[in-house]
Amino acid sequence: MRLLLTISTVLLSLLATAQQQRPDFMLVIHGGAGTILKKNMTPELERQYQQGLERALQAGYAILNRGGTALDAVEATVRVLEDDSLFNAGRGAVFTNEGRNELDAAIMDGRTLKAGAVASVTTVRNPVTAARAVMDKTEHVMLIGPGAEKFAREQGLVIVDPSYFRTERAWRALQRAKTLDSLKAVQQAGGATPKQEAFLRQPGNHDYKYGTVGAVALDKAGNLAAATSTGGMTNKKYGRVGDAPIIGAGTFASNATCAVSCTGWGEYFIRLSVARSVSDLMEYKGMSVQAAADEMIQKKVPALGGDGGLIALDRNGNFTFSFNTEGMYRGYIRPDGKPVVKIYKEQ
Repeated sequence: MRLLLTISTVLLSLLATAQQQRPDFMLVIHGGAGTILKKNMTPELERQYQQGLERALQAGYAILNRGGTALDAVEATVRVLEDDSLFNAGRGAVFTNEGRNELDAAIMDGRTLKAGAVASVTTVRNPVTAARAVMDKTEHVMLIGPGAEKFAREQGLVIVDPSYFRTERAWRALQRAKTLDSLKAVQQAGGATPKQEAFLRQPGNHDYKYGTVGAVALDKAGNLAAATSTGGMTNKKYGRVGDAPIIGAGTFASNATCAVSCTGWGEYFIRLSVARSVSDLMEYKGMSVQAAADEMIQKKVPALGGDGGLIALDRNGNFTFSFNTEGMYRGYIRPDGKPVVKIYKEQ
């Protein structure tokens, strides 16, 4: 009997300690992963990225600090990133092969497991808000294309001319992608020059095409949420949709485990159901959020030939940035209100 009482006392003490250590709230974000090297970044552009990440963190922090929900916080955070032309989401999204900007987004509530998503929208200023409306206002999870745009208009969301999303930077990326496609065709036909072969082998000749933004949050009530938004892949064809709007692939949240938002080569994240797999590894194998994230990003994804990263936040406020690329735009903010942002792998 005395032994049982002692064990109970220890368990209660450990539980109390865990509860004391859990922060009141937490917000973690990313702005995409890839070959992001300091030598290729000007000081001014680096500042712009840092400021953009900080603005997004502050938007979510303002909601969490006043007792708002994790769901509201991730939506507000991602909206800021969608409005920032530096990131591949919303304004600044990459172009399809046809020269269009087709946008995808998803959001998920860890408390209820409700989720919403949109894909291939071209006129909705903030796709993450459209995804939230799908979750809140319909019995569906994902709407696509013209149907999603019609729904967004009916909900009174901000609708813009497709030219709003265009940036010269993204347009140049499309021209580069088409040039690479042409060179690859020449290479396959056996006619590439040594100079062309060397160019095709250069690092970064595939991952510049990708990019995503995302946020995961824990609120004062202990609820988790995740949101992800993207313009997809430069030069994508045939209505391609990546992992970002697919619940369980690029976005997932459950109060039982964690909230996850992914970025990278979406086809591999879909095949591995990366976001949900992180949660499953925690739930069924007892892994920490760090170990589960690393299992998928450092082992499973590269084993298939993919790359990228993710952010994940567990119900106790533990979080991770796991990525297998040279960098990932990322940051977090705790209750003290001091944003921390990072870009390069060595940071």
